[in-house]
Amino acid sequence: MIPSTHPLFWRDTTLPFVELRQVLDGRDVSYAPHSHEEWSIGAILDGQSEFLCADRLHTVEQGTLVMMNPNVVHACNPNQDSPWAYYMMHLDKAWLAALLYKTNTRSTLDWQDSLQDTLVNETFYDDFINMCEHLMSKALESCEKEQLLQNYFIGLFTHLDNATESVRIHLPANKLYDVADYLNQHCLEETPINLVSSEFGFSTGYLVRAFKRHFNMTPHAYRLNRRVQLGQQALKEGQAIAEVAQAIGFSDQAHFQRVFKKRVAATPDQYRRSVSHM
Repeated sequence: MIPSTHPLFWRDTTLPFVELRQVLDGRDVSYAPHSHEEWSIGAILDGQSEFLCADRLHTVEQGTLVMMNPNVVHACNPNQDSPWAYYMMHLDKAWLAALLYKTNTRSTLDWQDSLQDTLVNETFYDDFINMCEHLMSKALESCEKEQLLQNYFIGLFTHLDNATESVRIHLPANKLYDVADYLNQHCLEETPINLVSSEFGFSTGYLVRAFKRHFNMTPHAYRLNRRVQLGQQALKEGQAIAEVAQAIGFSDQAHFQRVFKKRVAATPDQYRRSVSHM
C-alpha cells in the first residue's frame, strides 16, 4: 500500500508520449522553479496554491486546470495549512502537434504554445479527471486509453485556440535562446558561465541578469534543470539511481537525490516506480 503522501506515477510503454502523476496529500510538497520539455496540464483536486508560470502569478484551487508550455519555468506550491491534491500530465509536444495537425485542429505541424496558464471550465475539468482515472485503471486497453487522450486534447485545443486566436503573436528572434540551446546541448559539461557569456558576446553580469529575466532561472539553474530532465528519462528506462546520478554529472547520489526532489517533488526511486508495473 503506497502512502497517500507519496506521488503515484502512471506510464505505459506502448504510450511513451504521456506520463501522469497523482498526488493525494501534497501538503508537504515543495517545488523549486523548474521546467519540462513536454507540454503539461494539471487539475487541482483539493486545496489552494500560488501558481507561478513564467512571470505570471495565479491563485488556483479545486476546479482549476493549469497548463504549462514546454521549457517555461513554473512552480506550484500549496498555501500554508491548505490541503493539496492534484493530477499532473506531461505530453510529448511532437505527438500533440501531430495529433492536432492530422485532425485539422491546427494548420501547422510545428508546435505552437498554448496561450492560457489556467482554465476554469467544469466540463473540461471533469472530463480530465475522468480520463486520468481511466488511465490509471487496468480496466481499459492501451488503445482505448490512447483514444481517450486523443479525443480530450482535440476538444481542449479547439476550445483554447478559438478563445485565444486573436491574440497570438510571433516574437522576434532572441539571442538568449542560442545560449539556452547551448546549455541544453552541453548540460553535462562544467563550462564556466563567464566562458559561455564570452562565446555569445555578453558580459557575465548581463547574461545572468538577462537570462534570469527571460527564463526565470539563472544559466546554472537552467543547466541543472536539463540534467534532471535527462535523469528522469534514464530512470523511466529502468537505469539504477547511482548510475544515473554519475552519468548526468552529480558527484554523489545524495546530491542528485536533493536536486531531483526539489524539482520533481518526488525521490528518484518514487519517480522510477509506475502503477503500470505494480
